[in-house]
Amino acid sequence: MSASNLKINAPKRRITFHVDMDSFFASVEVRERPELRGLPVVVGSDPKGGLGRGVVSTCSYEARKYGIHSAMPISQAYRLCPDAVFLPVNMKLYAGVSAKVMEVLRGFADKFQQVSVDEAYLVPGPEIRNFEDAALYALRIKDEIQKQEGITCSVGVAPNKLIAKIASGFQKPDGLTVVRPGDVREFLFPLSVSKIPGIGGKTANTLKAMGLSRVEDLANCDVQLLSEKFGKVGLRMKQLANGLDFTEVREKENVKSISRHGTFVEDTNDPVKITGSLNLLVESVHNSLLKNRFLFKTVILTVRFEDFSTYTRSKTIPIWTSDIFVIKRTALQLLSEFIGNRKLRLVGIGVTKLRERDEKQTLITDFF
Repeated sequence: MSASNLKINAPKRRITFHVDMDSFFASVEVRERPELRGLPVVVGSDPKGGLGRGVVSTCSYEARKYGIHSAMPISQAYRLCPDAVFLPVNMKLYAGVSAKVMEVLRGFADKFQQVSVDEAYLVPGPEIRNFEDAALYALRIKDEIQKQEGITCSVGVAPNKLIAKIASGFQKPDGLTVVRPGDVREFLFPLSVSKIPGIGGKTANTLKAMGLSRVEDLANCDVQLLSEKFGKVGLRMKQLANGLDFTEVREKENVKSISRHGTFVEDTNDPVKITGSLNLLVESVHNSLLKNRFLFKTVILTVRFEDFSTYTRSKTIPIWTSDIFVIKRTALQLLSEFIGNRKLRLVGIGVTKLRERDEKQTLITDFF
């Protein structure tokens, strides 16, 4: 269970995940049309027999073998592989899948930050106490996205956002790369400077002209030289090259819900195991409520059975509160409908209809 062994006094470790969907638009198209699996698929504008004026939005890994890549002129992509399957962009479809993927990820996160339609950062809860736990947690995230949405993702696990971002692209597709604090420089230093987020082609060429081709070269370069050439950006590049990144994973200001879910190691219909796991998830949700100073009015339960059929139930209470016992009692009421002979694969709990706490407000929570 992904929310097992919650302890208030768990040692604090800064573990950050970056989840990046693999060739997202193309993967969704292949999911919708299984006959395209294994074929070079290019999503973008109409190539018009090589005369099209648009660009490639994304392409499958089979198409990349021909040298096709994102932002390439569609006419060039056609010349490289005229037999590829060229498809128009269907943003409505991709946005729908993205919303479902992000909801899955939020269920695993204590802190969550979506940065694009197909990638996000998350920080797990205190039950993930070390990088060994984090690696297993990442596998569960990957499994859940595959099971629910039928597409793969790559995950980077590291001490900060910078390293996690680079790590997620290290073994694509369907990859998992874990970089422990003591391995940061060993991981970073052999890489090209262009692998550092924010260093584009033009800057990378300038650095290479200065003899700084690898991250190690940049990390060891005199900061005065970098400042003279790039100003304040030079100092920032040197910090990144040394694996230093202090930016936080930040929720969007308009957080609409807080939820946690966990997948059982083995499907179960044991009421003790199910309710025990649910209580741990409730504690994690409650901790996030307190941390973000939110009150809620609605509790939402999610259950998934062994055949992957999924059900949600919700209950809205008459007052605003952040009381953990309200969440627990409501969750158990909603869960009672599903306790029986059928085995559960997953259980989740969430709260919504959120608002910030008014410190002057007196809360009345004993309404049952």
